[in-house]
Amino acid sequence: MTVLDQRLSHDDASDWEASAPDVEPTAEWAAEIRRLADARGATLLAHNYQLPAIQDVADHVGDSLALSRIAAEAPEGTIVFCGVHFMAETAKILSPDKTVLIPDARAGCSLADSITAEDLRAWKAEHPGAVVVSYVNTTAAVKAETDICCTSSNAVDVVRSIPADREVLFCPDQFLGAHVRRVTGRENMHVWAGECHVHAGINGEELSDQARSHPDAELFVHPECGCATSALYLAGEGAFPAERVKILSTGGMIDAARQSQARQVLVATEVGMLHQLRRAAPEIDFRAVNDRASCRFMKMITPGALLRCLQEGRDVIEVDPEIAEKARRSVQRMIEIGQPGSGE
Repeated sequence: MTVLDQRLSHDDASDWEASAPDVEPTAEWAAEIRRLADARGATLLAHNYQLPAIQDVADHVGDSLALSRIAAEAPEGTIVFCGVHFMAETAKILSPDKTVLIPDARAGCSLADSITAEDLRAWKAEHPGAVVVSYVNTTAAVKAETDICCTSSNAVDVVRSIPADREVLFCPDQFLGAHVRRVTGRENMHVWAGECHVHAGINGEELSDQARSHPDAELFVHPECGCATSALYLAGEGAFPAERVKILSTGGMIDAARQSQARQVLVATEVGMLHQLRRAAPEIDFRAVNDRASCRFMKMITPGALLRCLQEGRDVIEVDPEIAEKARRSVQRMIEIGQPGSGE
């Protein structure tokens, strides 16, 4: 049974439904959320993939690492992380003295769940002396077994910082790893076969169909997507102008949207991203390459769940101090290499 299966067991679901019935995200709800946050001395963080209502009520919206770094500098003693479990763990790693809450502790991540600390230790044993680079979309336990973390926006720089004669173990996302290996040309880089089920489901065929149906659009493609290679192929074959194909982190998409002169942009990532893109550039017509690409774990953070979290002060995120210290070092090494950008 995987971590996600454990979190989504029937008993857990029944207990949750009994204690946190959903509510409509009305203006009254938003006012109560803000009142409770102020009373609890909490800063509210919302990932770009959250429901629009959750994004709109938050103090800060963005990528997980950027949010965790913002929270570490915030004066509030409590962090409420509207995202998935590994994100709240990262916030706790960077803010060990603060209370970190997640509105639904069952909200896992298929990508983070694709490699365990035990898996990584066994892989390291097969490649003694290799440098482990782990995407921030991993658990605290995996980060603790990691030499350097990375985000999708700085993964290439992180790998390039490693001496050319050292083997690299890159985990857990196979599509981001393939992108980094393609850009760096690194032959001694081994990539773990993990994936985000949502991004992997955005396939090259539907991307090609959408691109050909909207020949004047730009393409924003997240490197976790299974269709990233197809996007580059379209550009390489001349089927789509190369300057309009952009492989971007979610933070990079926001920056690109603000600078774009396009009238229409096709977006290959989780559909929650469209809300922030439309706010950043309301004059652009943003369309999902796959409008079914919705993460059910992200969407477990409902208005009712957030309300219950602030009312009851749960669910609390705890990370073993020894694991947190080791994990913090892998994140700090990444930051020392250079600006980690906006995150994943």
